Amino acid sequence: MAETDRVPTVIADNVHIVYTVHGADRKVHAVKGVTFVAHKGEAIGLIGSNGSGKSTLLRAVAGLLPPAAGRVYTHGQPSLLGVNAALMNDLTGERNVVLGGLAMGMSRTEVRDRYPGIVDFSGINEKGDFVSLPMRTYSSGMAARLRFSIAAAKSHDVLMIDEALATGDRAFQKRSEARIRELREEAGTVFLVSHNNKAIRDTCDRVLWLEKGELIMDGPTEEVVTAYERSAK
Repeated sequence: MAETDRVPTVIADNVHIVYTVHGADRKVHAVKGVTFVAHKGEAIGLIGSNGSGKSTLLRAVAGLLPPAAGRVYTHGQPSLLGVNAALMNDLTGERNVVLGGLAMGMSRTEVRDRYPGIVDFSGINEKGDFVSLPMRTYSSGMAARLRFSIAAAKSHDVLMIDEALATGDRAFQKRSEARIRELREEAGTVFLVSHNNKAIRDTCDRVLWLEKGELIMDGPTEEVVTAYERSAK
C-alpha cells in the first residue's frame, strides 16, 4: 500500500489520561502525552512493564476513558475485546455467543450462521458439551477463549485485544494469531497488548512501547521489541 493510500483509523493527539483511585484520595496520571496514527491493515503491539499505561490507552481509544487533555479520533467503531463481548456468568455459553454476537452488531442470521465456527474455534467443547453449561462453570482460560472467538467472528474497523492470547494452549494461540493476520488482511486495524514477545513478533508489524505512561518508542516490531528486551537486562 502506497504511503498516500494509507487510511488512518485511529489518531491519538497528545493524549493524557488521569483517573482517581477508588477508596483513596489520589489521582494517577496513567497516560502522558501519547501521540500516534494507526492505519488500516496494521497490527500494532503495545508493550511495556506492568502499569505502563497500555490497557488504559486502549480503553481511551475505545471511548471508555475520556482524555484529561488531547484528543482521540477514530474511524468506524472500535471494539475492545472483553467489553463488546462481555459474557454473563449465569447464562450458558450458547446464550453468551448469541448475545455477544448481537452486541457487536451481527444480525441474528449472522450469529446463527457463525455459531458453529465460533464454538469450534474456541475449543471449549473439546472435552465435553461445555457450551450448554453456565459460564460460571468455565475456567478463566475457557471464558477468555470464548470471548476472543466471538470477537474474531466478524471484521472490525478497529479491534483491540488485551492479553487474550495469554490463555489457552499453544494450538489456540496459533489459531488466534492466524485470525489476527486475517483481520489485518480484511483492512481492519488490530491492537494487541501482550507480555508475550513471541506473540507480538508473530502477529504485529509495528509496536508502541510505553513506560510510566509515556511513549518511549514507535516503530517496526523487531526494532522496538529488541530495544525493549535490551532495556530489561
